[in-house]
Amino acid sequence: MMKGEFSMSEDLFRKKINKELLHLYDASTGFNLEDLDAFRVAAHAAEYANIKEDSEVKSYDRFIQGPADNPELKVRIYEPINRTDEALPVVLFFHGGGFVFGTHIRQNDMCNRYCKNVNCVVMSVEYRLAPEFKAPKPVEDCYAALVWAAENAKELNIDPDRIALVGVSAGGTMVAATALMARDRKGPQPVVQMPLYAELDYTMSTATAQGITNKKVWSYPYSIISWEHYLEKGKEVDYYTSPSLAEDLTGLPPLFSYIGGVDPFLDENLAYWERLMHAGGIDVEFHVYPGCFHAFETSAPDSTYGKQAYEATYAALRKAFDK
Repeated sequence: MMKGEFSMSEDLFRKKINKELLHLYDASTGFNLEDLDAFRVAAHAAEYANIKEDSEVKSYDRFIQGPADNPELKVRIYEPINRTDEALPVVLFFHGGGFVFGTHIRQNDMCNRYCKNVNCVVMSVEYRLAPEFKAPKPVEDCYAALVWAAENAKELNIDPDRIALVGVSAGGTMVAATALMARDRKGPQPVVQMPLYAELDYTMSTATAQGITNKKVWSYPYSIISWEHYLEKGKEVDYYTSPSLAEDLTGLPPLFSYIGGVDPFLDENLAYWERLMHAGGIDVEFHVYPGCFHAFETSAPDSTYGKQAYEATYAALRKAFDK
């Protein structure tokens, strides 16, 4: 099934959206990625202007050792305000932004929620962005953060044997790619990978990828720009860049994920999850939330499906950390 068979008119797409999300959809002005510099300035300013502190969480920025060509890697650390001397598990978090925008505080609210509801440390990574830094440089940043967390666990009083990889959208791509890189390089092994509604397939050839075109939400036109900026022209695309290309999925950590029913990445995520389930007994749990567009839970965390997505994530993290 290709674009012509799935493509929805704006009116039909709106009718499919969950009623709790309609006000957000109607108010949306989309993403002006055609003028990326101006869009970045506005988006990043909004991230910092809207950041909210949580009384149950202590958060601060610092620099850690990155890869050779990016030795100072910025991260934000989130710790429970009432933590004890116990070494806590850690969520290594990768923000969304289509590879081209976003900072380590883009999903600040999400990181706060994980920290206080799971009783873990969260480390949000400011990986490099395209088009200035093409694939796989951002993935190298994320893998370097994984190595640093494992090798410097005592400094943060975290458990190096309980590291989870979590990321949304392009950050979900970083999760899947980092898990593959850690397996191949025999690096630190995460206890779970959570690539949430990830950009996994650079070909954008599935029915949902091509069929969802409405610019009020993340859709096919934005994905085209995203991948064009991220890929280096003339260079063969590998599975660290587009994880859907990985033929061998054995030896990877368990997966938990979810996605909305009207998300353009639905088909490619379903295909990836199914392949993982058949890859040597890897545990896979996923949820599809009807009528939910891309990043629905960050836009509407208190909606019915937003709450369900968060609660399912907390439960999956607790299960993975229970060692």
